Amino acid sequence: MGHNTRENTKILLKGAWVGGTMTVPGVSGGTMAMVLGIYDRLISSVSRVFKEPKQSIPFLLWFALGGAGGILLFSRGISLLLSSRWEVPARFFFLGAVGGGIPLIFKEAGIKRFGSGDAVFVGIGILSALLIGLIPEGLFTPGAGGVSDILIQALGGVIIAVALVLPGISASQMLYMLGIYESTLKAVGNMDIAALVPLAAGGLLGTFFSAKVLEELLEKHTRPTFLLILGFMFASLPELFPGIPAGAESVYSLVAVGAGFMLLYGIGRMN
Repeated sequence: MGHNTRENTKILLKGAWVGGTMTVPGVSGGTMAMVLGIYDRLISSVSRVFKEPKQSIPFLLWFALGGAGGILLFSRGISLLLSSRWEVPARFFFLGAVGGGIPLIFKEAGIKRFGSGDAVFVGIGILSALLIGLIPEGLFTPGAGGVSDILIQALGGVIIAVALVLPGISASQMLYMLGIYESTLKAVGNMDIAALVPLAAGGLLGTFFSAKVLEELLEKHTRPTFLLILGFMFASLPELFPGIPAGAESVYSLVAVGAGFMLLYGIGRMN
């Protein structure tokens, strides 16, 4: 197997993992891309898609292909798992997986000793993620036809994109936080394209520009940026935590969190 084939296979499989785990409520695609060691390349590829199309487009296509495959393959299985008696251990597995990626973030950021200044940046990241939850619900609901409504919906798309580019916030979680999950789902189900255009347009613009900003920050202020991202990741953990298990379930959950940690920690060491 040639180098390019091996590389493309790795991108495909990582895309599949990111896509598949995004179907889990509370799991951020950005977080999973981070723990797989592919996040910064993903950001730079989106940011440079027009500047360096030959390098960016093939990577993004392989990643998107894997992501779409992961969503199709795992969405039903994960949905069934999370509605079964194994929901609690499954959630602990994903908590462990997020934890297993933290050493990789420290490695990427070049952190050998964690100081009080580092804790400040992590705290800012946590606070920023929590502040997003204070946005009034329903403000960006798709469907209203006035000019001001369309502009507000486009702004909502930008906010969603910025939040989704950052690890720690899942797609469904962000739509819930903005109070437009049901209305957006209804518009998609009814194929109401006109209602979705402002939100989608804002989302595309927000993804491109936030990726460019993040790429600059990761290059020029690597350590603080990774610490802010770590804060976003920590802020997402309560969404995954199912509560303290009891009886045999506590044993399964302990095994699951350890398995999730070791799996992602092992993947991280391979990068």
